[in-house]
Amino acid sequence: MNEYQIYRIVLYSFFGVAVITFIVLFFITAPYGRHAKKGWGPLIPNKIAWIVMEAPASLMFLLYFLIADRSITATLIVLQIIWQIHYFHRSFIFPFMLRSDEKVSISIIIFGMIFNSINTYIQGRWVYSFSPESAYTAAWLADPRFIIGVVIFAIGFVINKQSDAITRRLWDPQNPGYKIPYGGMYRFISCPNYFGEIVTWIGWAVMTWSVAGLFFVAWTAANLVPRARANHTWYRDKFPDYPKERKAIVPFLF
Repeated sequence: MNEYQIYRIVLYSFFGVAVITFIVLFFITAPYGRHAKKGWGPLIPNKIAWIVMEAPASLMFLLYFLIADRSITATLIVLQIIWQIHYFHRSFIFPFMLRSDEKVSISIIIFGMIFNSINTYIQGRWVYSFSPESAYTAAWLADPRFIIGVVIFAIGFVINKQSDAITRRLWDPQNPGYKIPYGGMYRFISCPNYFGEIVTWIGWAVMTWSVAGLFFVAWTAANLVPRARANHTWYRDKFPDYPKERKAIVPFLF
């Protein structure tokens, strides 16, 4: 059995795991952030936790670029840059922007590392090794699918970062605790950061036009849609004046 056959087994097996995860997370809320609880292992400061969880995605994707077994085209360089715009920021900049001092259980950190490692393997090996030689030539940069994908990615990225900025401004060390966020996509949904994350990876799936990209969307939604529902319920239970018109993660729908 060669690596590509192993790759396909991992890819399609974890599609099935994503479906199971989606269902389970509607009944068991991952214990971090506002849902943190004891019993999931030692607690680690959130800045360290974010770096440890997210760094594999940045570093592994760079590794797959460096060991690519094909000629490096302008498109392959651009895809590396786009990936790193998100993951270098998420790994090495965003953690130091956090203003709260929440802690994350070691089990969540391990799960995050495992997912990021598997997902980055699937994305990186597809882009730099297993995709057809004709897939990501320089001409792909002018393909409508690539252009549309980049636009979608950018929209999701902006929504995600704007939402994070809004919640950071709410943090007050003199008056710690969660507050109702307003502005941006918070006008419509409780978790625009999650919505932006899903839109971001829809953009990646379109610009790479790949099953690997679709895998990323499926896993992002499987993880974040149930959590958005849990967060939405938490907000409504905690704040009697919480805006009733807001949905959880999809404006006007859910």
